[in-house]
Amino acid sequence: MTATLAFDQYPTDALMRVTQRPEAVFVRGLGSWLWDSTGQRYLDFVQGWAVNALGHAPALITETLVHQAGRLMHTGPGFYNDQAIALAAELTRLSCLDRVFFTNSGAEANEGAIKLARKWGQLHRRGASTILSFGNSFHGRTLATMAASGKPGFDRLFPPALPGFVKLPYNDLAAVEAAIDGHTVAVMLELVQGEAGVVEAEPAFVQGLRRLCDQHGLLLMIDEVQTGIGRCGPLFLHSAYGVRPDVVTLGKGLGGGVPIGALLAREATSCFAPGDQGGTYNGNALVCAVGLAVLQQVARPAFGATVQARGEQLAQGLHELSKRHQLGAVRGQGLLRALDVPGDAAPAIVAALRQRADAKRPGLLLNAARPGTLRFMPALNVGSGEVELALAMLDEVLAELTVCGG
Repeated sequence: MTATLAFDQYPTDALMRVTQRPEAVFVRGLGSWLWDSTGQRYLDFVQGWAVNALGHAPALITETLVHQAGRLMHTGPGFYNDQAIALAAELTRLSCLDRVFFTNSGAEANEGAIKLARKWGQLHRRGASTILSFGNSFHGRTLATMAASGKPGFDRLFPPALPGFVKLPYNDLAAVEAAIDGHTVAVMLELVQGEAGVVEAEPAFVQGLRRLCDQHGLLLMIDEVQTGIGRCGPLFLHSAYGVRPDVVTLGKGLGGGVPIGALLAREATSCFAPGDQGGTYNGNALVCAVGLAVLQQVARPAFGATVQARGEQLAQGLHELSKRHQLGAVRGQGLLRALDVPGDAAPAIVAALRQRADAKRPGLLLNAARPGTLRFMPALNVGSGEVELALAMLDEVLAELTVCGG
């Protein structure tokens, strides 16, 4: 049994302070639940920032890891392994793409997409290299993906910023059309801007981008690191928009907690030559075995239907809470949802939900995507009763806080 330790008994000063963390050390998880080192219990609607597709410590992943670790973990990128072959084949079978390059994260997948676009521009667009992206977007924390992102403040970190990106207003097709010139090679976007507060792309905008890319000979690159692998209902959200991208990037939920990402491309777009791209751990057998197990589970039609049902339950409950407490808009699809709250109240609500945990009742873990926006990212197999409980806890805290109208 894990010893009960207070927060101040852990040597946390050894960790670089790259984010503000609450004073709790988590030691165990199961499904939608987390336990900290003092035994407090929390209903987790963050799930590693939409990473844990099947919740904490799912038996499927545990069993796959144990089996594969005793069989083969890593050969290096210069050799084939059967698990990478199988996962790539399944991804292409289930998507509209033809080739796969595996990475260790979604940011690396997006970095690979940027490299692929620039190589494609050298071959097919007379050296064009500019990528059009969008304000408030988030594509990762490498230097290139930060340059591609429209997250406020990113442009002032780690100067000089990598050139070659033009940021445009989201859902503004005319602005995109006006920005296209002989230097443009691709358009890169998220279908739902999670870090911006779960802001959705309009179908006409996405379909218009596909037409513009076809008209001007550009690549349409869709970042599905957060929206892919069933998070929003469909296995790949772009299918619901009725478009076929040239490039799709994946991460987060693909590994269900094990670090993996993927860059998918159409055959005509897949222009890397040997030596252009690589990575020591990329496509290792251990993580690919887990990715394959997760993908096969999430791709089942009944699984997607349950995600949609739980997503509608969550959205309906949030609408009711918004009306009862005089809050703001509810946005999102599937099990990626947001609720706007007055002013900058979101961090205080998140803290109150977490701090309500005591010997008699659990806490609730949420994310403040913006100062005025709560973000909900539960496990894709979250139960109906767990959604109901989360809504009840949120209702209770909203009623207690004076920052809201309730």
